[in-house]
Amino acid sequence: MSTDYAYDEEGYLWPFFVFTLALIITLPLTYLLVNRSRDPAASFPRIQTNFKHAHADTVDSLRKQEKRKDRKLWLIFAVITGWTVMGYMLYLIQTTEAPTHKLWNPYDILGISESATEKQIKSTYKKLSLKFHPDKAKPDPAKNETIDDLNARYVEISKAYQALTDEDVRNNYIQYGNPDGKQGYSINIALPKVIVSDGNGKYVVLLYSVLFGVLLPYVVGSWWYGTLRRSKEGVLMESSNRLFREYKDSIDEGGVVTALSTGKEFEELFKGDKADSGLSKVESRILAEGELTSLAGGLSLKDKEKLEDLESGPQRKALALLWAYLGRIELDDPELNKAKFAVAPIAHSLTKAFNAIALAYMNTGPLLASYYASQNIIQAVPPRSSPLLQLPHFTPAVVKAVEGDSRVHTSLQGFMDRPDAKRRSLVVGNDLLTEEQYREAITVAKQLPFLRVAKAYFKVTGERFIIPSSLVTLVVKGRFVPPGSENVPEINPADLEDIDPAEDDLDALSGRKTRKLVGKDEKTGKPIYETSETELVAPPLANAPYFARDHSPRWHVFLTDSKQGRVAVPPFTFAQFDRPVLEADGRTPTFAMQTLKAQFQAPPQAGHYTFVMHVVCDSYVGFDTKMEVTLIVEEASKAAEMEVEDEISEPEEDSIAGIMHAAKGGQPKRRKPQVEEDDSDEESGTDDEDDDTSATNTDTEPEN
Repeated sequence: MSTDYAYDEEGYLWPFFVFTLALIITLPLTYLLVNRSRDPAASFPRIQTNFKHAHADTVDSLRKQEKRKDRKLWLIFAVITGWTVMGYMLYLIQTTEAPTHKLWNPYDILGISESATEKQIKSTYKKLSLKFHPDKAKPDPAKNETIDDLNARYVEISKAYQALTDEDVRNNYIQYGNPDGKQGYSINIALPKVIVSDGNGKYVVLLYSVLFGVLLPYVVGSWWYGTLRRSKEGVLMESSNRLFREYKDSIDEGGVVTALSTGKEFEELFKGDKADSGLSKVESRILAEGELTSLAGGLSLKDKEKLEDLESGPQRKALALLWAYLGRIELDDPELNKAKFAVAPIAHSLTKAFNAIALAYMNTGPLLASYYASQNIIQAVPPRSSPLLQLPHFTPAVVKAVEGDSRVHTSLQGFMDRPDAKRRSLVVGNDLLTEEQYREAITVAKQLPFLRVAKAYFKVTGERFIIPSSLVTLVVKGRFVPPGSENVPEINPADLEDIDPAEDDLDALSGRKTRKLVGKDEKTGKPIYETSETELVAPPLANAPYFARDHSPRWHVFLTDSKQGRVAVPPFTFAQFDRPVLEADGRTPTFAMQTLKAQFQAPPQAGHYTFVMHVVCDSYVGFDTKMEVTLIVEEASKAAEMEVEDEISEPEEDSIAGIMHAAKGGQPKRRKPQVEEDDSDEESGTDDEDDDTSATNTDTEPEN
């Protein structure tokens, strides 16, 4: 038995092969293109405002440019080419006639019916053999016949006759479908024969060599080198190394800004003459006298010295433009102004790498400085400047009118807590704000998502006490209360509780469902719970009119040791929440209680541990929370004794103490039914789950 390879001479099979190959390549590329083309920020709510500063068009163009950068030109070309090839292959599949392969049939070859007798078979064969015998038959030129065609015809007639008369040949026909017996396999190659014939084979070899010997290694190598070239934070490894060298335990926000300017990404932005072009002009503007600060760019004297110590080049240009951006300095040059807004997103991406470096050292100061630098960059305000500059139309002159000669900045919340008449008298008129500008600023302030922490405590799920090395959950309860909010509802005490899910409720334990206490049964006094699917909701995009990117705010929760200045529990980041932040109108706050949870391992020794809890927003200045929380860790043996004492001290429901306890709103312990000794294998009656929050210590912050 042999194998016969045949090329697709009819041109019917190869379109299927090419279509399949193009489909395998084009579909993933199309998904990648569509995914990059989709704007993730489009689904996020936005703070509603009509404010546009003088360079709003420049910022918008940079945002669009970044989105276009994600849609690679080669990717678009590859997708268009792929779909074009697939369309053409479908056209060929539809229009090319499929070849027909007839089964070998001796009756059809002899031209007789299957009911013909042996006499009829012999008679027909005799006539055909005389007609097509090689010694007598002559080719007909009109039919393009050749001697080989006639000989093949005579052989077919002889085989057909033998298949119907000779026993061995007939058995071969019946068993294998061919008078010659078992045949070899025939494999059709879905490539036109012309590709590998007539001297074209060398081109096919060359094509395969280019595809698999050059292109494939280049693509894989580029991808691999690209992964090694960048850190997991998405910045160049060279930039991370430079930031590492700039790290100091005493670094502040200004020092972080200087460190960010060392990024290699700025070298690609300011190539050649761009590094020195306009540098002297930028420096003269940022080092001029400022209204609120000694220097217009918001630099300290130490920051000024660092700038002047740098040699001319990309780093000095980037640092000068960063200070011009933070100080909102007008440079009176379209190219310089565009570069000023272009450096901010690059610097912000570098803060992630510096954040990771600071976290590796676990020092509180540099970590907070990194977060504060992120706030400054997103809001385009200098370090240690007034939070009021985040409001639309608020200039240094307006801020100075509010704060006067005070050395302590007025917080955004403090300004909005003042009576409206008082606010107007400070900022409206006197060449400051118009009435319309004032209303715009107040409207935006009342939409900013300030997370006001109401309660923070520690717990272990399913337990009343925390023992050494157990898995502790820090529960933070808070509401988004924008500055200046009116008619804020009172906090429902039930919203501050964190109810443990049932042990068999896997969805609730994994966080896919939330369990909320909604009340108590009037007859039995049992707590009533409501379980719902967890749908995380994102807050509005950061109100950052000067920042050339759409940014979703993030809140970082972590614990520090104030005595040692060290991070005790690394940050947990929250960008989405379990309750809606805004009503359907996209402007009115819901004041819904949000729950943030962070898990970590308890200390290995029992004792009282006091931490400072930080809740830091990376997008707004002055929206952070800092409060002390105490973790009480009990000895395992002592916790077990206290558990037993609590069970003994609980009054039963049919006792006088139990009735009085229930009258006060508590839930008495049910009396366990008596169980016979011979029925000890059966389960005794148990009560429903207790309303146990497992909190060991609670520190609350009044909502002032």
